[in-house]
Amino acid sequence: MYRNVLTVLSAQLQQQVNRALKRFVSCTAAQLPRPLAPGHEEANVVRHEPYVEEVRLVRIFLDFKLYKLELGPDTLVALTAQEAALYMKQLLAIRRLEAASEQLYKERLVRGFCHLSTGQEACAVGLCSALRKEDNLVAGYRIHGLAYLMGATAKGVLSELTGKASGCAQGKGGSMHMYAPNFYGGNGIVGAQVSLGAGIALANKYRGTGGICFALYGDGAANQGQIFECFNMAKLWKLPMVFVCENNNYGMGTSAWRSSSNTDYYTRGDFLPGIWVDGQDVLAVRSATRFAIQYAQQRGPLVMELCTYRYAGHSMSDPGTSYRTREEVSQVRQRQDPINRFRKVCLDMSLLSENQLRIIDQSVREEMEQAIQAARHDAELPLSHLANDVYSGNCAELKLRGVHGHDLEHARSKATSMHN
Repeated sequence: MYRNVLTVLSAQLQQQVNRALKRFVSCTAAQLPRPLAPGHEEANVVRHEPYVEEVRLVRIFLDFKLYKLELGPDTLVALTAQEAALYMKQLLAIRRLEAASEQLYKERLVRGFCHLSTGQEACAVGLCSALRKEDNLVAGYRIHGLAYLMGATAKGVLSELTGKASGCAQGKGGSMHMYAPNFYGGNGIVGAQVSLGAGIALANKYRGTGGICFALYGDGAANQGQIFECFNMAKLWKLPMVFVCENNNYGMGTSAWRSSSNTDYYTRGDFLPGIWVDGQDVLAVRSATRFAIQYAQQRGPLVMELCTYRYAGHSMSDPGTSYRTREEVSQVRQRQDPINRFRKVCLDMSLLSENQLRIIDQSVREEMEQAIQAARHDAELPLSHLANDVYSGNCAELKLRGVHGHDLEHARSKATSMHN
């Protein structure tokens, strides 16, 4: 019996290795060496050697937990130096982007709500690194990092927070309403984005785009009735959709175990299969997302729980210490910080050196400093733009109704600010 089990495990491991290597080892016919033509010297021939980037195989630290699934994501994943540098830069960029957001808020340049995702960077980077150009994303409150990864610049994100015209929504959206290509922003209504995600997935299926919609929500939204309605519709219609619960353990000021009778959120889809993922491991999130895309393409929706942790409070108005201890936050920072964990992988696997890591960090610092200055000093939209983009398409009535003391006409803005 044990011999049979070992044989099966060995076969599964070999399949994972083969899948990992096939992603990176490729050689086209044009790159193959050609035989010498008669009368030609070898020195005159330009050789095109096949390029094979060095690959490291990394084992996921914490195993995935599966619900109604026989096989899950790969636990042995491939990582190249180029990918390692990119992921490290993105992780650091989101961390510093949120630090800049906090700084601008304390300077009273950010109006309204401001929700930070400090500590949850691996969720965003791992998920977005696996998305294809036809896939979509819609989220809740903590979207600064997601908007950045989906195409908005640091300047576009921070300027949006301060209401500047150079913001990714021209300063009209703020913290929860940022947009980028294939990114449908956040939502101020708890759980409402999941219903929008189901609609996006239905549109993808109707149009035959092949895209998968990822709808993100938190553990605090997991008890909303509309989410369970979407579970049901997505299953009935076999929508190409992945429900992603970012479980940071606290919904506002209430712990998950005080608000939910079942805290295994990946099992709460009932008839939908689910996966529990270590949300502090960028490679685990990437592997799970790749698996989810393939599954949703072939068999329909599933639930993915990313177990993560936020260092800051629910929003900038929440100190985050009345419902948990400072020691708890400090321990998570020391033991499970996503950036430190990935940094250790890069060094242990000799993918990046200490000097390369310093260069990446310095480039991120410079990028964020320029973005902060733009967020402080760029101009706001003129009053004449107040009426822009209120109506969609060609509006027969150019004058904006219900505005007293100003003669405002409706117009369409050019959607270019997100690329600033």
